[in-house]
Amino acid sequence: MKKSSQYIVNVVLFVLLIGIIAYPKVRPLFTSGSSASETFQPQQRRALSVQGYVIEPTSLREEVRSTGTLLPDEEVDLSFETSGKVVGIHFQEGSYVQEGELLAKMNDRHLQAQLQKLQAQRRLLVEREFRQRSLLERDAISQEAYDQAVTELETLDADIELLKARIAETEVRAPFDGIVGLRYISEGSFASPNTRLARLIKTQPLKIEFAIPERYAGTIRPGFPISFRVDGYLEPMDAEVYAVDPLVDERTRTFRLRAIYDNKSNNLNPGRFTSITMRLTETQDAIAIPSEALIPEMEGDRVFVYRSGQAQPIYVHTGLRTEDRVQILDGLNFGDTLLVTGVLQLRQGLPVVLNNM
Repeated sequence: MKKSSQYIVNVVLFVLLIGIIAYPKVRPLFTSGSSASETFQPQQRRALSVQGYVIEPTSLREEVRSTGTLLPDEEVDLSFETSGKVVGIHFQEGSYVQEGELLAKMNDRHLQAQLQKLQAQRRLLVEREFRQRSLLERDAISQEAYDQAVTELETLDADIELLKARIAETEVRAPFDGIVGLRYISEGSFASPNTRLARLIKTQPLKIEFAIPERYAGTIRPGFPISFRVDGYLEPMDAEVYAVDPLVDERTRTFRLRAIYDNKSNNLNPGRFTSITMRLTETQDAIAIPSEALIPEMEGDRVFVYRSGQAQPIYVHTGLRTEDRVQILDGLNFGDTLLVTGVLQLRQGLPVVLNNM
């Protein structure tokens, strides 16, 4: 009897324990005013806050940017054509000189003495040629005798010209107008053709050398305008392409160009770094959108537009591209509201709220 009573007590305690555990889980099913349909009803989608952009006619320019270097129009290392002692330097370092101006002189006294000797001999031969011509006119001498006198005079003239050329080799003259740089020798030095005297640079005009990608090889021709900037000057300067290298660099896949800048104020120096801009084409009344609004996909490029409070995807065809804009050739119209933020979260039919309009 006692065993059966203990068994019944254990069963009652077990049932009570099961009821206590299960009660919180089954209680909502019997709560007044609740229904199964309300329990499993899906949540409504929340609207995404984005920024919109109303498409308007835009002027779109295709530009090519590059970097280059300013070069002198002409540049030469000055040196003598012969060897000897330097007896005169006739320029100031950094000064402007004109074409033909004497810059340096080498000792030529022995050559000058030889020239005086030949010039004295020439006076005698000139008089002899005059007498022989007078005698020939009176048939007092033969034609052969007169021709010999003429030949001797012409030979002496050639020797004089040769000596003058040797004297000219002892002088250094400016081959063009320009600015002389630092000199490297002094008076009294012994110089040879390998000795550099100084460097002469022509800075008006200046050349600009730069390179652009090979895909523009058929577009750029001599006469094409460019603009460039130099550190220290706020306003851009204008130049013009005058030469195009026909060879494309195999390593960089670029080709080199040179432009000319008049440098009338002589304010720029050769060797400076420049930032170059070339405007290739300009399209008026174009549909241009911010590049961040374009989504590239396997099927093509896609954008989202605002339609009746929702995001709607549209596939588009693109044209020109700039640093921050993309031209749309087909798919969008003026007046469409383009969604430009949160594009990776947008889905078809997703509710959106424009926070900037």
